[in-house]
Amino acid sequence: MRGYKKRSEPTTHLPTLHDYLDASRQILSLILQIPPIDPSTSLRTAYLLRLTNDALSSIVGYPPDSDSLPEALDWLDDLDQAWLTVLEAQVWDPSTGAGVDLYIDAADASGGIKTSPMSQTERTRLRSLLVGSSTSLEEWLENGKESQEEQNVENMLERLGLQAEFDDLFSRTLDHLGGLSGIVVDPV
Repeated sequence: MRGYKKRSEPTTHLPTLHDYLDASRQILSLILQIPPIDPSTSLRTAYLLRLTNDALSSIVGYPPDSDSLPEALDWLDDLDQAWLTVLEAQVWDPSTGAGVDLYIDAADASGGIKTSPMSQTERTRLRSLLVGSSTSLEEWLENGKESQEEQNVENMLERLGLQAEFDDLFSRTLDHLGGLSGIVVDPV
């Protein structure tokens, strides 16, 4: 999003992480309204991959603080739920904030209406984005510790009551993709 790139300029409309997450949430909602019916299925996936990449790159550009961190983790959980909906070729129900199964009756199916699963390339790209961003998010938190006395990120998250949410980042999506949730990647 263009506003993120200008976040430090006086004319920006996304100067804070809160503003960025609000704007991203609206875009996420719009993308999820794209039906999982071909030819729109690939469009929904491409847009969500783009938003995921942009958001995961942009969030770490804002300073983390105890006020914005819960909102960021909530947004990332929404993104996880959105990906699960796309991976399962579900229709997004905005009233419940969850995916619901798509049913195509026999007459429509015989007329050529169908849905296609994500390609292996898209699934690999998504997995790479999510695993790589987990490390970036941890580094972002490490650099944004509120005090030097904070021993580590885990202590800070525990103090804020957010450790479980951080540990579960993208767990549903990664489980659906075939694992890797809960893996801790230690830099060498």
